[in-house]
Amino acid sequence: MKTLPKGALIVSCQARADNPLHGPVHMAAMAQAAQQGGARGLRANGPEDIAAIRAVSDLPMIGIHKVFAGDVPVYITPTLAAADGVMAAGAQIVGLDCTDRPRQGDDWRAIIAHVAAQGCASFADISTLEEGIAAAEAGADYVATTLSGHTDYTSAPENGGPDLALITALANRLNVPIVAEGRIRTAAEVRAALDAGAHAVVVGTAITNPREITRGFIGGLA
Repeated sequence: MKTLPKGALIVSCQARADNPLHGPVHMAAMAQAAQQGGARGLRANGPEDIAAIRAVSDLPMIGIHKVFAGDVPVYITPTLAAADGVMAAGAQIVGLDCTDRPRQGDDWRAIIAHVAAQGCASFADISTLEEGIAAAEAGADYVATTLSGHTDYTSAPENGGPDLALITALANRLNVPIVAEGRIRTAAEVRAALDAGAHAVVVGTAITNPREITRGFIGGLA
């Protein structure tokens, strides 16, 4: 089982369908650039992108598969089949939504058990301390703050940055590695997340989305 190194910067190489960088060719190039820059892990969405990245990088990879179903809020690897596709494509770590919100799919606890039976690690995306505790008790190998501020019962910190309070609470309570993810935009925020108790840090938009980075600069000019 491949693991995420302590203190690692993990780069999320994802692009939505409306983004000019969408697709496996661009995401594989993005992953190579991230690795050359010093990333020690990757996160990617969908079997095609995961397989393309695996062909050019041997870094530990958190694989997810976003499956959207109407107004159901849970879409990050919501089924056993989605998890199987992620693992078959080459991800050694499977990321999934471990909130108890409505979903069209399989119980997240069953997915964690299934992933473990295949010899892979599970990466629990959660939004609260209680959800993190439940995920760890269910056998999750990593607990990540990915969904903090993205569920209808949580909100982002007033400064718009990472949820350092949740990172600290999880690190103080759980024995599994805590991964900071969400709204991390600067090296100082990466450092703050590690100091708060994170085992590793995932950064996406601030590194891999030139469109949003450009919009940020334009907004600053305004």
